Amino acid sequence: MKLLLLEDDDLLAESLAETLGDEGYRVDMASHIRAAEALIQSEEYVLVILDLGLPDGSGLDLLERWRKKGLSLPILALTARDTWEDKVAGLRRGADDYLTKPFYEEELLARLHALLRRQHGNTGKILTVSGIHLDEHQQRVSKDGTTWQSLTATEFRLLRFLMHYPDRVHSKQHLLNQLYALDQDAAAPNLVEVYIGRLRRRLGKDFIETRRGQGYLLAST
Repeated sequence: MKLLLLEDDDLLAESLAETLGDEGYRVDMASHIRAAEALIQSEEYVLVILDLGLPDGSGLDLLERWRKKGLSLPILALTARDTWEDKVAGLRRGADDYLTKPFYEEELLARLHALLRRQHGNTGKILTVSGIHLDEHQQRVSKDGTTWQSLTATEFRLLRFLMHYPDRVHSKQHLLNQLYALDQDAAAPNLVEVYIGRLRRRLGKDFIETRRGQGYLLAST
């Protein structure tokens, strides 16, 4: 799943992007509001990590502007200001959660996972859709809840995205956009077919449905 990270501290941004990548997320990075505004209009993200102290404007103003425009994505705000008044202001203007710098990356990951679970109505540690159980922390999958198979990084990213949005038809290009960040080399569309085939071999050929001329979606139980 693809995240937008708006952070002007290059060292912190690179470190977070690497950590998030290890967790199976694809990360697009921006250090200025103008770049973030362009990305949020052209790309599809599942969550935004937003530093409130930016060189070209107020992160709080940007947050409030996005919410007024109808942006409903979960937003995790980062800031060096730690008074309760600052936290309340951030939450009132549209942040879903608030993290004060410096922080442990493990805490950021825990808060991020919690936001995504709540967004999709999944309060447990295991994501379950159509009889398939996905352990997002161990990056493994099970059909019966007892026999687990480890997934490759790309298999995990693809399956997790499909399971988080099980009622949508996803085109090949849309899935590629979620699997690869903008700064990575463009992958061939048939790569999606390869990984769909691998997941079907693991979970059953009928688990993922093909809609001719449209894309893929999870088959209903």
